[in-house]
Amino acid sequence: MDRPPFRKLLVANRGEISVRIIRACRELGIRTVAVYSEADEGAMHCRLADEAYPIGAAPASESYLNIERLVEVVRESGAEAVHPGYGFLAESAAFARAVEGAGAVWVGPTPEAMEAMGLKVRAKELARRANVPTVPGYADENATDEQLATEAERIGYPVLIKASAGGGGRGMRAVARPEDFEDAVQGARREAKAAFGDGAVFLEKLLEDPRHIEVQIIGDEHGGVIHLYERECSIQRRHQKVVEEAPSPALDPTLREAMCKAAVRLAQEVGYRNAGTVEFLLDGEDFYFLEMNARLQVEHPVTELVTGLDLLHLQLAVAAGEPLPVPQENVTLRGSAIEMRLYAEDEGGLPASGKLLVFAPPEGPGIRNDSGVETGDVVPLHYDPMLAKLIVYAPERKAAVLRLRQALRDYTVLGVPTNLPLLRRIADHPSFAAGDTTVNFLGKHGLTGAPTAPPVPREAVLLAAAGELSRRSFEYSDPFSAGPWRVGGAIRLRYLSGEEEHEIEAERAKRGALKLRLDGEEAFTESLSVRDGRVQVVVDGRSLEGGFAVRGGEVLISFEGQSYRLGKPLPPGVDEAGSGGAEAGRANLVAPMPGTVVKVMAAEGDEVGEGQPLLVLEAMKMEQTFAAPYAGRVRALPYAEGASVPAGAVLAEIEEP
Repeated sequence: MDRPPFRKLLVANRGEISVRIIRACRELGIRTVAVYSEADEGAMHCRLADEAYPIGAAPASESYLNIERLVEVVRESGAEAVHPGYGFLAESAAFARAVEGAGAVWVGPTPEAMEAMGLKVRAKELARRANVPTVPGYADENATDEQLATEAERIGYPVLIKASAGGGGRGMRAVARPEDFEDAVQGARREAKAAFGDGAVFLEKLLEDPRHIEVQIIGDEHGGVIHLYERECSIQRRHQKVVEEAPSPALDPTLREAMCKAAVRLAQEVGYRNAGTVEFLLDGEDFYFLEMNARLQVEHPVTELVTGLDLLHLQLAVAAGEPLPVPQENVTLRGSAIEMRLYAEDEGGLPASGKLLVFAPPEGPGIRNDSGVETGDVVPLHYDPMLAKLIVYAPERKAAVLRLRQALRDYTVLGVPTNLPLLRRIADHPSFAAGDTTVNFLGKHGLTGAPTAPPVPREAVLLAAAGELSRRSFEYSDPFSAGPWRVGGAIRLRYLSGEEEHEIEAERAKRGALKLRLDGEEAFTESLSVRDGRVQVVVDGRSLEGGFAVRGGEVLISFEGQSYRLGKPLPPGVDEAGSGGAEAGRANLVAPMPGTVVKVMAAEGDEVGEGQPLLVLEAMKMEQTFAAPYAGRVRALPYAEGASVPAGAVLAEIEEP
């Protein structure tokens, strides 16, 4: 483009995609407008934009989903165009029309295309019209639960219940037995209604172990449509993608050509404009249309790296009315790119929040980080918990896998739990290295549960001590003049890791070095320092480095790809105030995050069996069932259906008989 397609663009989103769009606009000389909720005031996307406007309270329904307020900001700011990113209103035809009604350009597909592809039932009809194979199933938006159950028997179990109005795993249930169908379809309807405002669902035959492959397409308003080849997105958890790569290791040239041509045929059938993704399930040599995402995808960076084309630049060009600047024959594949999504979540995969004490992505050749946060930012619990995307590139897939493994070892996040341990286990697995990935990859290889916490290595404890000593030197000029615990001319530091306790004594040695005695073993250190959340120290001639942060009464350390939390016990003889265990014979089920009780399946006074479901909590548009931890009597159920529940609230109390 010789000149910017727009002078000012509003980004109707948050997080890493907003940062990505803002930076792309900077490259083109376009001024940007950010929007933010109360929870995002001062967030990274606001800091980078030329202007930022408040749009409402923290809940997305009162801010990022508030079409009226967003359109007000379009007018107030004078934005000529609006990019919706992905999520929130990215596939809302109503929002697109409201933007155009305000005199701005919608950077995305037409409202008509979004409506055609947004309802999966209609999308499958269009796919069949375009001669694109589809999975056997049943679709009637007005079907009752009883009709759906009858059709499930006809299709044959296992079946998949899916939301008609959206994707991302919301409102999706796999059902293997007829007796489980009623609860599954009701749960799918509730979740679809909460996520998309529409509880309609449809059925598909469940393919047992397919690959998930998608084709990136882009079209202009002059009728041109091209594909940018495919991405493999098979590794998923709860129907949400975790790892994406381009190209897919499963496709030979013939199958690749057939799949990509099918995607282009569908886009032409719809009259599609701007960027979109046609998704397929691959079962052996057969592929079936799954859905079309009428927006930019989270995983678009891998396509950019293997084609050399910037999808944001292409989106802006075609939105401005320009023809596609590259013909299909000039789009070529080169090398291999892999992306992993970094989420703030606990060991059970539930979203987490808190302050990022250290956020240090890896750097180096072939490494790209698309991030929406940095050290010191607070991760709110109101939105999707994705923090960043790590993308690596290499001339061949084997080298890309090796680069990915090292980059994950170098990634440091302290203060908020993340899925980094899971990502490392995936990258290190031999089946991943071999390209043998399907949608059941995590379950097949036993990677779904939380791993056993590794023992804290001696090096991590030494790094913790070095970090504390360096901090004391900075704060007091002489570390030996400060600290509550002294043994003669030494400092004593104590750490707890679970039931294991470590004790370090530090004293001056010759030539400015320190002598450390850890659990009875001596070590000499020099040149210890803490800077930018990293601690560096030379121990007995060996250089050690890791992430370092202090939070209340604990020290957080990352070392060689693992994170450790070391407690700080109180001095001997001092009791911890307010300690005490839970009342004997009673178990409490606690809400891990704020949410809404959508179903209660027991009553106070009921006798329940071990594992019996008690209630369902909806949080972050996902449902979680809470069950009795053992047989007993329900002593209390404080929250009724429809009640809002704060994080940490006791949802039920079960008393042993």
